[in-house]
Amino acid sequence: MDEAVRLDAVSKVYGKGSGAVAALREVTIGLPRGRFTAVMGPSGSGKSTFLHCAAGLDAPTSGTVRLGGTRLDGMNETRLTELRRERVGFVFQAFNLVPSLTVEQNITLPMRLSRTRVDKKWLNGVIDRVGLRERTRHRPAELSGGQQQRVAIARALVTRPDVVFGDEPTGALDTMTARDVLTLLRETVDGLGQTVVMVTHDPVAASYADTVLFLADGRIVDSLDAPSSDRVAARMTRLGAWT
Repeated sequence: MDEAVRLDAVSKVYGKGSGAVAALREVTIGLPRGRFTAVMGPSGSGKSTFLHCAAGLDAPTSGTVRLGGTRLDGMNETRLTELRRERVGFVFQAFNLVPSLTVEQNITLPMRLSRTRVDKKWLNGVIDRVGLRERTRHRPAELSGGQQQRVAIARALVTRPDVVFGDEPTGALDTMTARDVLTLLRETVDGLGQTVVMVTHDPVAASYADTVLFLADGRIVDSLDAPSSDRVAARMTRLGAWT
């Protein structure tokens, strides 16, 4: 299966000597293109470090990361920034919108930063898909939390990235709004062939994915295909996450 992201023997250690902490330990995994992968684990299991290394936001201590076949190790920060801007989308718990910009300006911000032309047809398609057609001239303060997260998702999609990474993207939303956002992420995979990798602590959010990876003590200890929220919660309990 074609892989959007590949980690080979990736370890990440913070600190030195007796104070060193291993956040990831020899992780090897391929994340398939055109699929929705959720990453779960107890607090301190290495979820965020996994995402940051996979997305090129942080360099592993050892091992290699490939994004669409491109090795990230050895790249300087300027090249990594360009690669992330062109080939990676991000959706965080905090919406990270620019208050002074309109919805459309926030969505197209990555294109303006990279000085690339906006494909108007694709932009309009993305705006329609996320349900913001009537809001393009509004500013973030005029939107609900769910609408702001839809802007963030549209911004992540507008560059046609190899992969969209989500770090607790529904963590700041109420249950009904979170469900709408998760449905939208699911639709980008099914309808656009997008690849989504999402860190979450919520079994219901994870149930929208094709596969759930479980991290514990910096290692991938299990995976679950076609997950239900009940099966995910049961597996998390066995990891000691909620005991």
